[in-house]
Amino acid sequence: MIRVYVLLLLILTSLLSPSVRAESECKALIASGNAEYPPYLWRSPDDPEKLVGAIAFMIEDLAREIALPIDLRYSGPWGRVQKEVASGRVDMIAGAFFTQPRTEYMDYIYPEFQGTATAVWFNKEKPFKYTLWSDLKILRGVTVINNSFGQEFDEYSATELNINQVVSLEQGLRMLSAARVDYLIYEENPGKAYANQLNIENVAVHNEPVTRQNLYLTVSRVSACNSDQLKEQLAEALTLFDTQSRMNTYLEKAHQLWASQQTQ
Repeated sequence: MIRVYVLLLLILTSLLSPSVRAESECKALIASGNAEYPPYLWRSPDDPEKLVGAIAFMIEDLAREIALPIDLRYSGPWGRVQKEVASGRVDMIAGAFFTQPRTEYMDYIYPEFQGTATAVWFNKEKPFKYTLWSDLKILRGVTVINNSFGQEFDEYSATELNINQVVSLEQGLRMLSAARVDYLIYEENPGKAYANQLNIENVAVHNEPVTRQNLYLTVSRVSACNSDQLKEQLAEALTLFDTQSRMNTYLEKAHQLWASQQTQ
């Protein structure tokens, strides 16, 4: 009789939905993101394993809203962060653009929490005309490895443009400043923050952006915390934050924090 009961219990456990199992196993969330992304995210100079910035402020409020601790930590370069999420070692990405390939290993939470503009950066000593993607065909470009700027542009650049990938935004900015490449593709706000920090003054952005993309929270498909309930809670919190325009406040605080840290 005991054996039958144990067998039935095992069968019921195996039939239990992944969503229900996730809810019972999830006690806290591990999140990470692009650590070269001020004013949204960057590594704390006081604790390099900690990420700070506008998204970090949002994550603090989000954890309180859903009543679940969220540990926002540095998990390596952006490419490694994505691999960590795909493996389930990191539960969430705090700030990712949408691409179809990424949906294979993580779920996007709607609505988006911020829109961004991706810029074409150029050397002021070697300016060129830019209004269309095709204007870049005859030029040499650079961007940061594993960055996406929208699926349509990613596909176009892979076949039509000469763009090399480097490991960091700092390297890309230095290459552009030294005229080793003609342009850099990167978001405007983070690029400006790093250019100021590095005292690089001979680079600028074209008025016409490459793309305008939205930033999303995502949850790893193999995370023990991935459940319908969690994703609904996250979506409700993001909707609330959007109606309250909280990101404006987070960005203002992040700009002040970044500026203060550069003078230390």
